[in-house]
Amino acid sequence: MTPKRLLVSAVLAMWGTAALAQAPAPQPSDAARALVGVWELSNPDRDRKCQLTFRLDASGPGRAVSQSTACAAAFPDLRPIAAWTMGIDDALKLVDARGSVLLELNEVEAGMYETTPSFTHYFLQTLAATNKERITDDLFGEWQFSRGGKTICGLTLANTAYDTDSFALTLKPGCDPFIARFGPVSWRLDRGQFVMLAANGQSWRFEENEESTWSRIPAARPQVLMVRPQAPPPPSPPPPPPPQ
Repeated sequence: MTPKRLLVSAVLAMWGTAALAQAPAPQPSDAARALVGVWELSNPDRDRKCQLTFRLDASGPGRAVSQSTACAAAFPDLRPIAAWTMGIDDALKLVDARGSVLLELNEVEAGMYETTPSFTHYFLQTLAATNKERITDDLFGEWQFSRGGKTICGLTLANTAYDTDSFALTLKPGCDPFIARFGPVSWRLDRGQFVMLAANGQSWRFEENEESTWSRIPAARPQVLMVRPQAPPPPSPPPPPPPQ
């Protein structure tokens, strides 16, 4: 091959390599975009459940997914989940760091996925449609803040509206300055997370660890929890009258 042809071949090879390097990444499908956010993973009886948060960011063999702290206890076999992928058939696959499929789910209705028959029977559903029911049943009433295992404040989650998007919240007297400085006045749910709002627009977010226990995110040390106060023990029966 002549020197001229060698030069042309080299230029074409460099151009091809540059074109490949600049090729745009494939765009996520509509189904993949709809998955972004917080979802609840549960068994059919829903006595085991936790939250998965799906994002479009690249992560290892797929896209980023994070598990709430409750997942390790509820689904120990799924701890290796490192990413998620979605094929051309819109089947959702949760994979480990090597790309091995740990769960494969198909959409059975809007906002709900179910595992295919070859996997353990689980459901994955968005929390948006159930927020009202969960608020009514679970969240109104008396709560406490604890930090490092010590109760530091009491609060009431009211069932009266603070504005068009949130409910009223009242702190009880004697709160720790850490809570008083923040000064929350209202609350709402957002894609399965509990959001506490201050009058100045600041917000704290919490995720549910287990029933009646919410932890502030991102996690910090010492840990800040919002928990239901324990009911006082029943009064002791009166002593029997002395013998006559």
